[in-house]
Amino acid sequence: MPAFDLPPADLERHRPDVAEPADFDAFWKRTLEEAAGAGDVLLSAGPVENGLRLTETWDVTFRGFAGDPVRGWFSRPAGTAAGAAEPLPAVVEFAGYGRGRGLPHERLTWVNAGYAHLLMDNRGQGDQYGCGGDTPDPHAGAPGGPGPAARGLLDPHDYHYRRLITDAVRAVDAVRALPGVDASRVAAVGNSQGGGVALAVAGLVPDLAAVLVTAPFLCGIRRALDLTDASPYGEISAYLAVHRGAEEAAHRTLAYVEGISFARRAQAPAHFGVGLRDTVCPPSGAYAAYNRYAELTGGQEEKVLHAYPFNGHEGGDAVHVRRQLGWLGRVLGA
Repeated sequence: MPAFDLPPADLERHRPDVAEPADFDAFWKRTLEEAAGAGDVLLSAGPVENGLRLTETWDVTFRGFAGDPVRGWFSRPAGTAAGAAEPLPAVVEFAGYGRGRGLPHERLTWVNAGYAHLLMDNRGQGDQYGCGGDTPDPHAGAPGGPGPAARGLLDPHDYHYRRLITDAVRAVDAVRALPGVDASRVAAVGNSQGGGVALAVAGLVPDLAAVLVTAPFLCGIRRALDLTDASPYGEISAYLAVHRGAEEAAHRTLAYVEGISFARRAQAPAHFGVGLRDTVCPPSGAYAAYNRYAELTGGQEEKVLHAYPFNGHEGGDAVHVRRQLGWLGRVLGA
């Protein structure tokens, strides 16, 4: 697929205006306060057999949106249990669209690099690829399409991503409550949907130590809906193709999860990656979030973006991961 978005020179200065709801900050403050008021964040954490000799894994359940139980895998390098070593910096990872937490041995990059690692399950997802998920979404009954991108699309209070983003913020609280974690050195990481969620976390958790975002979903949403019919954006378009006249309500809802708005409020050091031929999450969204990152806080120590001109949604793949490892190690002093 040839490049289809803005030319590289235009991407580098792409800073679109965003129509933010007047109550954007109040909406998220109220949502997160309600979740925090449900009780202690950790519900359970117990060791599981993962078949690995160099990695230890715990099955973790924590309170997410509305206090709902959310599952995750928490892994550490073997022999680094609490009390046996200095507290470890932690990486909280958010999975891609349609994927669940899978099996404990699937995501080993960060724990092999020496970090404590929490992989959050995606509520109500896990059935599209991978090895499944274990977290139902008990609030998925509002009008909307069958896919997560369109569930509850007509009202921001009902929208799937209000719940998923709240879960993600609570995942940071959960990893900080786990033994042997350095609570001052927690990074949020994700690709695609996970990248959009990690960026939201950066905008909602003021003391996050770092954020690593690749090919982010939910960035420049209105433009993306005009550019691509690929899922997940295509699921929103398909819903609106049937429910004619619902566009205004849908755009109002989507404005509360716009990644550019979260990016403006973030302040942690940030690492971005983007493929310029990405027809799933168009690169202009990633550039818009990057170019407007921390403009309301001025707090980021640094930000960097790596672009891959001949790559699509896979971006820089393993080459990019190597860059992430080097960057995060330096930023966290790990």
